[in-house]
Amino acid sequence: MLTKVPKGMKDVLPADSARWRAVEQAMRDAALLAGYRELRTPVLEHTELFARAAGETSDVVRKEMYSFIDKGGRSVTLKPESTAGTVRAFVESGLYARALPLKAYYISAPHFRYESPQSGRLREHHQFGMECFGAAQPSTDAELIMLVVNLLAGFGLRHLSARVNSIGCPVCRPAYQQRLREYLQSKLDQLCRNCRERIVSNPMRALDCKEEGCRAELADAPVMLDLLCEACSRHFNSLKGYLDGEGLDFQIDTGIVRGLDYYTKTVFEITTGVGAAALTVCGGGRYDGLVEELGGPSIPGVGFGMGIERVIMLLDRLGEGECLLRVDEESPEVFVANLGEGAAAKAFHFVGVLRAKGLRADMNHQVRSLKAQFKYADKLNAKIVAILGDDELERGVVRIRDMNTKEEWETPLVEAPGLLNERLRP
Repeated sequence: MLTKVPKGMKDVLPADSARWRAVEQAMRDAALLAGYRELRTPVLEHTELFARAAGETSDVVRKEMYSFIDKGGRSVTLKPESTAGTVRAFVESGLYARALPLKAYYISAPHFRYESPQSGRLREHHQFGMECFGAAQPSTDAELIMLVVNLLAGFGLRHLSARVNSIGCPVCRPAYQQRLREYLQSKLDQLCRNCRERIVSNPMRALDCKEEGCRAELADAPVMLDLLCEACSRHFNSLKGYLDGEGLDFQIDTGIVRGLDYYTKTVFEITTGVGAAALTVCGGGRYDGLVEELGGPSIPGVGFGMGIERVIMLLDRLGEGECLLRVDEESPEVFVANLGEGAAAKAFHFVGVLRAKGLRADMNHQVRSLKAQFKYADKLNAKIVAILGDDELERGVVRIRDMNTKEEWETPLVEAPGLLNERLRP
């Protein structure tokens, strides 16, 4: 139906948008404090970009992308994730020639994946993400993990868990993949069709299978940590040292492999909740070969993505007094009621003067009785109602009513903007 939003997509109504902006502002502030600056990339990219970055055999590329042929005969895709586009912009704009590391973040970026809508994850969802280029040291990985944990804790979310793993690099991963293939072959009859296909294309993806039967069969699968090369092992141990030094209670989770081919070394997820009720809020990791894969120089990278819808859903679940997010008031501070033939134009001018003072002001734009205007102002949660009628204008005054105390008084019209500003912004 034309009058119904498509499945897996959602409107953000005016009653909710203030909370979105508050969440986004807190995310911006956290990024800026850590030296990250905003980068915006198009919602459309060439399909080949995601195929090369995420991998032709990834579920994202094979099953979940919104791809189509444009009028020029080119295959384009609504971006399913932002790291590939960020790297593309980094390479295309020659940002690698600037001082490194280069730190970038994106906020409320729309992403599209054709998959079954999940709890706080829709087919169109929005993400906050941070990407750092040119820093190979594990301190960068730790910085991002700590930033996310502190940000979410600052919202009032509890039972946060940082789960970290290393999936090696091109030096040590082939030996592990061969051992994992042999293990999967021994379990072939017990695996789902997808996992059987993954044995050839990318056996590590089987570790991320959501089928309960496969998860049970793979409980004792070989782990990458046992076969890390010296460089990867040193990197992972150093990362753990940084997190330990900050007192972070993290967990090593060898089941984290992430779903995209570009990850190397560190991968991590931040979850909230306990046991089966835990939800992943953020996921990320290191992608040291992606810049080169997309045509740039050999420059390491690390980053994460966080679903904003899921964060807001979790905040909705907090009890009274638990949510620490500060949402700015958006209702009018002053509502100007007007009565009489000459009052509308004066009210219109008066509203403009109030707004010039920085006050949120609105006025009656319909034919309403004074009683109806007060009802409307009350529904808007206006703090003050300023009444202008022919009588008030003739005497050069405005009648003021405090909607909380019901106190009412008159003040000279020319002095009213300054007095209201002092009262509302002491």
